[in-house]
Amino acid sequence: MTDILDELQWRGLLAQHTDIDALRRHLAQGPITFYCGFDPTGPSLHHGHLVQVLLMRHLQLAGHRPLALVGGATGLIGDPRQSGERQLQSEEVVAGWAENLRRQIAHFLDFEGPAAARMVNNLDWTAQMSAVDLLRGVGKYFRVGTMLSKDIVARRLASDEGISYTEFSYQVLQANDFLELHRRYGCTLETGGNDQWGNLVGGMDLIRKVEGHETHVMTTPIITKADGTKFGKSEGGAIWLDPELLSPYAFYQFWLQVADEDVVRFLKIFTFLPRRRIEELALEVSERPQARVAQKELAARVTELVHGRDELDRVLAATEALWGRGELGALDARTLESATAELPSGDIVAGESTIVDALVATGLEKGRSAARRTVASGGAYLNNVKVTDEDAPISTGDLLAGGLALVRKGRRNLAVVRAQ
Repeated sequence: MTDILDELQWRGLLAQHTDIDALRRHLAQGPITFYCGFDPTGPSLHHGHLVQVLLMRHLQLAGHRPLALVGGATGLIGDPRQSGERQLQSEEVVAGWAENLRRQIAHFLDFEGPAAARMVNNLDWTAQMSAVDLLRGVGKYFRVGTMLSKDIVARRLASDEGISYTEFSYQVLQANDFLELHRRYGCTLETGGNDQWGNLVGGMDLIRKVEGHETHVMTTPIITKADGTKFGKSEGGAIWLDPELLSPYAFYQFWLQVADEDVVRFLKIFTFLPRRRIEELALEVSERPQARVAQKELAARVTELVHGRDELDRVLAATEALWGRGELGALDARTLESATAELPSGDIVAGESTIVDALVATGLEKGRSAARRTVASGGAYLNNVKVTDEDAPISTGDLLAGGLALVRKGRRNLAVVRAQ
């Protein structure tokens, strides 16, 4: 357990922290109990939350006990954003999102053994407090000047939108969570994203003032790309971990597109691969970047971690089949639908429409004459099989699962048609 901080630093999972020597000694005296909070301000975890969950798992593998806090109370408010107030959701919506997050977090942690994780919800204690309880028992330990100096608060105060008392008070509630977990479970370490540093320190200071005990906090960095821009947006928005919001196929493809300049760093952050394997992959990036071996490894490991081995196998089968290296007919409807979701598409009538109709309907060709020339030159494919008869109808027997068929022009231009 004494080298866990070195491991986290090597992986790029450690940004700010309290006294590093004191924290190292504290971890070495373990096992300790630590916590990380996740607010249900959306229906699912995303890749940013994944960084926090992986940090928790690293600490658990080092023998420490995780408390995974789902913010059923703080999620009703939401921490202040960079600009503009959050739209408050109903209690029913937040409760449903909290259950989604609880289920997702549970997938990554071990709830048995000496370092067993525990799920907690801050609504359990916050709902029991009256406004007077909060003001007298917690609020009196906070100084308004300190609260105003927090980066996000200062930024919002300087903006046209300002900040409401509701969001301004969020830091008090989060600090109280650390105090409550310290009292209930002996929690002595809080972790979170680097943008939460002020809130984390607020909880540590509150425990010192109320209980006279020393505790610790540490943060992970905000993940950026090599060019300094924020990492983590797909064409459809956030990189959700929920397969209903982002299919496992689209999730895999997102990681597959990581740039050479970023892939080794992301292998350290987002996988549990050992140093030797990551060093081997770094050499691949240096010597054979065109093979994208490191990107394939990253995409496979993160997809398996989030969605499981069976889903990864389906994704790999779909990836191979789409480009003619696997059997399209073996793909189920859900996998095929997600694998073709981003492709150009069009509608056909089974038994009547031809490959010419399909090329035009999907936009692969602008007109029927051009489509006929493509067929005549040998550049038209249906389900990865070359089509030479421009008048042959696409029959129901040509359709894949879900009534789909794959249309290709040349080697790289793919589209999908749906039978009506």
